[in-house]
Amino acid sequence: MNPVVILLAFATFVTGTAENIIVGILPEVAGGLAVSLALAGQLTAVFSIVFAVTAPLALVLTKRIDRRRLFLAALGLFILSTFAAAASPNFAIMLLTRIGMAAASATVCLLATMLATELADESMQGRAIGIMFMGISGSLVLGVPAGILIADVTGWRGVFLALAALAFTVWMVSWRCIPASGLREVALPGYLKHLRSAPLAAGQLVSILMIGGHFVLFAFLAPYLVEVAGIADGNVALGFAALGIAGVSGGYFGGWLADRLSPRAALLLTPSAYLAALAGLPLLKGSPGPLFAVMMVWACISWMISPVVQRFLISTGPETAEAGISLNFSAMHVGVGLGTIVGGFLVRYDIAALPVGAAVIAALALMTAAVAFRAAGAVHIRKSSGTGDEDRTLAKANRVA
Repeated sequence: MNPVVILLAFATFVTGTAENIIVGILPEVAGGLAVSLALAGQLTAVFSIVFAVTAPLALVLTKRIDRRRLFLAALGLFILSTFAAAASPNFAIMLLTRIGMAAASATVCLLATMLATELADESMQGRAIGIMFMGISGSLVLGVPAGILIADVTGWRGVFLALAALAFTVWMVSWRCIPASGLREVALPGYLKHLRSAPLAAGQLVSILMIGGHFVLFAFLAPYLVEVAGIADGNVALGFAALGIAGVSGGYFGGWLADRLSPRAALLLTPSAYLAALAGLPLLKGSPGPLFAVMMVWACISWMISPVVQRFLISTGPETAEAGISLNFSAMHVGVGLGTIVGGFLVRYDIAALPVGAAVIAALALMTAAVAFRAAGAVHIRKSSGTGDEDRTLAKANRVA
């Protein structure tokens, strides 16, 4: 694997940490800005919304800038926004810095994925995408706890200063190591063409439903671990760490699976395994050891789907690949919102029902994956048939001549 791919993954780790860093230091931020916890919590929601909107727009609005230059510019905006967050005198300024961080993060994550697929051999593209998602998932596992530790020593402003310094280091290395890249041919018609394709649109819906099913449980994972899995309050952090490590490994395994089998087969297999893991959780209630073991499998598979879907989008619709990946980053954030809403509804009645609700959404994802699988196969057959017809026509013309 090209070492630059690892550098790009580290860039997604740094910028991805910014999205959820507020969660770990929320009381400190609220107190420092003299606002309520509820209002301070919206800094995370705003980040997600801006990220979802920016991902599909970034490439269209900057189509005359080559990937390397745009990547460095976005990372520079992230550094400036993060530094400004550390110096924010009030909530309004902090909100503006979060918008800047989110727009930069969306652009960095998108371009890192595209650059990684350019730098990797075709047989390794799935794994290259998987490594990008190891960076994103790693930001949850390592970035947020690290932010908590830094805040304990330096205060919440020190967290953003440390993040800005780390991002600047990544910028310097990227400036020296990332090779030049060409202009992109991405425009609004490319997005429309992508969405008009049945297998590609179905693939995007698989992302929404799979991540939605994941966040039904993940958004309320702490109380679930205590009340259902039987983990002591003092061990919840360790539980999160273990599940997080499983999630990070899932990013790589998803890409490996798409390369090892085929993107179509991986798209069908991953939701099937995910649904099986979720279905097993209610059956193991009251057995903490086996239940947590299955949750490790659940966490791993939940992070496999994004590299699987993106590899499917690239292989099925290469002419709209960049539009598809940018839309997929938006689809993931839509899934986060969907799952959190459904989970919030279920937790009011019975927290043990969270895996059941997640399984229902995962079942819909599996059905959608089956549609994408068949539709992609039909497209492949039509293309193969068309090529054969053209070859036969050419051979007949040569015989006549």
